[in-house]
Amino acid sequence: MSTITRPAPYATPGSLTTPVALLDSRAAVAPFVARVSLALLMFPHGAQHALGWFGGYGFRGTLGWMTGTLGFPAPAAALAITVELLAPFALLLGFGSRLAALGLVGLMLGAISTHVANGFFMNWFGALKAGSEGFEYHLFAIALAAVVVIDGGGALSVDRRLARAVRSER
Repeated sequence: MSTITRPAPYATPGSLTTPVALLDSRAAVAPFVARVSLALLMFPHGAQHALGWFGGYGFRGTLGWMTGTLGFPAPAAALAITVELLAPFALLLGFGSRLAALGLVGLMLGAISTHVANGFFMNWFGALKAGSEGFEYHLFAIALAAVVVIDGGGALSVDRRLARAVRSER
């Protein structure tokens, strides 16, 4: 006769009340895929905005554009640029996954506020002038981030290993 075992408990949105619970997650593949995909999706934008890579304006140019053209307060714009650069690294490692993903949700909500007037669709065929794309990309990023916020970093995350190490010391 075989026995049915329950999987080890992990953090759920309602149980995220301690720092360890914020780190913990199951060794599931889906949050891992969402976490790494989101990191790879967001890094080029962060590198454009913060470093000037991939044809971007770099930190100063992006800060000027966000404050001058978009009207964001300078501290919020600087925070957005920093989050967009650093969160993908945190997500790749699975370190502070929920916080990094939540930061990107905030960033994408701000970006939607500037793109909503352009409609839903991206500029898939280059027919629109730069900057007049819709917000479908932002919704996609929010959906990936939601998986990580809800389920944690998943398999191969530093978060999960840290949580397990702390729990085993108790």
